[in-house]
Amino acid sequence: MRRFFLAASLFCVLFLLFSCEDRQPRIHAIDPRIGIMGEILTISGEHFGNTREESYVTIAGVTPITSSYLEWTDTRIQVRIPEFGDSGLVAVYRNNKKSNAALFSNRETMPQAIRGEYTGIGPRILSVEPPAGHIGSVVTITGSGFGASREGSGVFFAGLNGPGEVEVSETEFGYELWSEREIRVRLPDGAIGGNLTVRTSRGSARPVFFDITGKPGTKTYKDKRSYAISYSVDIRVAEAESPNRLYLWLPRPVNSASQRNTRTLSRTLEPFIENYRGTTLFQMQNLPSGAATGVTLSYLVEVYAVETTINANSIVIGGRAGSAPVTAAYTAPSAQIPSDDPSIKERSAAIVGREQNPLTKARRIYNYLLTEGGDPQADPYTAALLFCALARSAGIPAIPVSGVLLDRNRAFSRHYWAEFWIDSFGWIPVDPALGAASADNAAYYFGNLDNQRIIFSRGFTTLSPMDPRGRVALRERDYALQNLWEEAVGGLTSYSSLWSDVILNGVYYY
Repeated sequence: MRRFFLAASLFCVLFLLFSCEDRQPRIHAIDPRIGIMGEILTISGEHFGNTREESYVTIAGVTPITSSYLEWTDTRIQVRIPEFGDSGLVAVYRNNKKSNAALFSNRETMPQAIRGEYTGIGPRILSVEPPAGHIGSVVTITGSGFGASREGSGVFFAGLNGPGEVEVSETEFGYELWSEREIRVRLPDGAIGGNLTVRTSRGSARPVFFDITGKPGTKTYKDKRSYAISYSVDIRVAEAESPNRLYLWLPRPVNSASQRNTRTLSRTLEPFIENYRGTTLFQMQNLPSGAATGVTLSYLVEVYAVETTINANSIVIGGRAGSAPVTAAYTAPSAQIPSDDPSIKERSAAIVGREQNPLTKARRIYNYLLTEGGDPQADPYTAALLFCALARSAGIPAIPVSGVLLDRNRAFSRHYWAEFWIDSFGWIPVDPALGAASADNAAYYFGNLDNQRIIFSRGFTTLSPMDPRGRVALRERDYALQNLWEEAVGGLTSYSSLWSDVILNGVYYY
């Protein structure tokens, strides 16, 4: 009997020890009880464990991704709410043990009081797949009210600094599909984890949370400046008969991760097409002999300095799936960038050697231009195109960039530089001309850029004439890289045009 008592006592002690070590988690409260995707949910209770390890939370049957967990202690969990459908239960799982459940309601699916004249036709995001991705990867957004075609609509991701968002980029072939209920886009350069939204003429969708993964470094946008600028074209007609037309393609400052919120301040003529592949197209009809006319545009442009820090060892050699269009388009040869020319291929191979890392290869090409590739400072245009040709020949996507650069006299001059693409990271700027001009600071202009320039072109823009019988005029090595600037149609026999430089009207510091 005594032996039985000792055995029973030992069994009880062991049972208590094991039960204390692995108790079932228990939820006491959640806050908030009603919320939306992207908000932080706080779960209070006990026996959650001091570290998360293999433990996890489910919200309406959905498990948040790893980066969504902000805090995990034995009595408190904080997690960012993932996308989910109708209201559902919250539970904590630890060591295959499930806690009691707490009800959480999705504000998006709760009945809403009708206010004003809202008819429910605005955009609405129901799901985003996957809920996280790397720069350049494809994201599918499903919902309603997006519109049958994109037109002036857009998808916006959270971004660093300023207004805190960047739009999906045409330069990165960002828009793959746009329909009433589904959108497919590629994650744009400059995006960070945070709100994702869709904007259309019908309104803006309620934002949802999206996370960015796999970045091999960081990119910082700092020292914001806003520039008020203007430029114009004056037309003098010598001889003309009706009917006739004159088309003018005036470049627009581009929107990018480092140049945002471009806003029209004034214009002296209403455009024929507001935004035609990065230009504003103007049409003048039936101009008489002796006519004097023209167009003047004024813009306010927000510009940031760019600084990049990237770990070459974290770059995936050969790239990641999802960036194929960027790689295919910007490693292909062209008339301006003959990367398939035998001499270019030979020189590129000699510069990069057996190196496979794209960042290291790009740095070797940059250093070559500064030391052996002529005088980039004397000819920034040729240096930018040569960098792109050598980079493309080495398998690195690269584009030339054109615009204007502010000098010490507060005047703009035409300038050219380049950008190259690293999968999962985005575009990296290089300026061989300023690198050559700043011998003591040459390394800065590989991967970093100042805020004293305005971008008008990223890559070459190919425009089509409006009339097959039109007589076109070109402007090479100007502040925009576009093939058409003017087109005369019909009885416009003789005229002259004077295009002004970009003029600085004001600069605002922050």
